[in-house]
Amino acid sequence: MRKPAHPGQVLLDGFIESNNIKIKALADHLGFSRETLSRVLHGKTPMTANLALSLEEAGIGTARLWLNLQTKYDLWELKQKRSYRISPFHVSTHGYV
Repeated sequence: MRKPAHPGQVLLDGFIESNNIKIKALADHLGFSRETLSRVLHGKTPMTANLALSLEEAGIGTARLWLNLQTKYDLWELKQKRSYRISPFHVSTHGYV
């Protein structure tokens, strides 16, 4: 599986750049600093629930979409970094049946 796109990159490529929107203008409209929004757009920080909901309220996708993209990205990153796997838990082998 290839690396999923960071939700900030999706927002940058699919909305901001394609509509010639200034990052500062969107940040101001949403109530965030330009620096905060820019860090998300460039994958430096994650998409937060607060930003996702603000985007939804502004008519830019849904909070669920943005947070699902972030979750997929986070899980992929974790799977690449984690050095161990946990085996399946079988109830019958632990005396609970």
